[in-house]
Amino acid sequence: MPLSIATWNINSVRLRLDLVARFVEEARPDVLCLQEIKCRDGEFPANAFARMGLRHLKVTGQKGWHGVAIASRLPIEPTPTPAFCPRQEARVSAAKIDGIVIHNVYVPAGGEIPDMRDNSKFAHKLEVIARMRAYYETHPAKGPRILVGDLNIAPGENDVWSHRQLIDVVSHTPVEVEGIEAIRTAGGFVDLARVFHPCPQKLYSWWSYRSPDWKRSNRGRRLDHIYADPASAARCTDVTFHAHVRDWERPSDHVPVVARFN
Repeated sequence: MPLSIATWNINSVRLRLDLVARFVEEARPDVLCLQEIKCRDGEFPANAFARMGLRHLKVTGQKGWHGVAIASRLPIEPTPTPAFCPRQEARVSAAKIDGIVIHNVYVPAGGEIPDMRDNSKFAHKLEVIARMRAYYETHPAKGPRILVGDLNIAPGENDVWSHRQLIDVVSHTPVEVEGIEAIRTAGGFVDLARVFHPCPQKLYSWWSYRSPDWKRSNRGRRLDHIYADPASAARCTDVTFHAHVRDWERPSDHVPVVARFN
């Protein structure tokens, strides 16, 4: 049967619950993977999600910061959660839905200085990336597997508004780009967005709050990703970036990305 999976860094699920409900009503995802929910497990608005039809939940929360969640119309089966974060922050959630293992990941942003010696946040980000690569190298998929989330890396020249101006900016530095490609290769993943929106098309999922007019300046980056094993990728029929959501009242700086499968 058809299946749709969405990923969205919501930047506080309770603050933007009305936007989630509006998006779910519009896009009708079967699975919604959220990052940066900014609440503890028991604070997650489960009743509201049940009213949206997403009554099956896997919440990995944390007080005030980070946090990820998977909400599904279909039952969730338990599956091991990879230990990607050395600081034990709530950045990874895993679930098995309709036979598909889904890893929902929120990679650290990494601060502003792209030097691990001078910036502990950047060092932390690179450690998470290294752990992800090592995991996928040593844990080959035994069935369908999909990696989604705010990976906080724009991998290609057409995934940023200016490759030349951002090559030394955190999220697009060579070490980060090499890291996300190593993760993709280690997991045998296909970057679904680029299957349906090939280069040189510009493709963004994030626009800074600092811009007074995000649409006019259009200085975006593609930080949010959906990767799939080759067999699942072959069943993917569409990947949509819901950029219009960035125009809603009190939006997240990220927009939802949805992949649909046969």
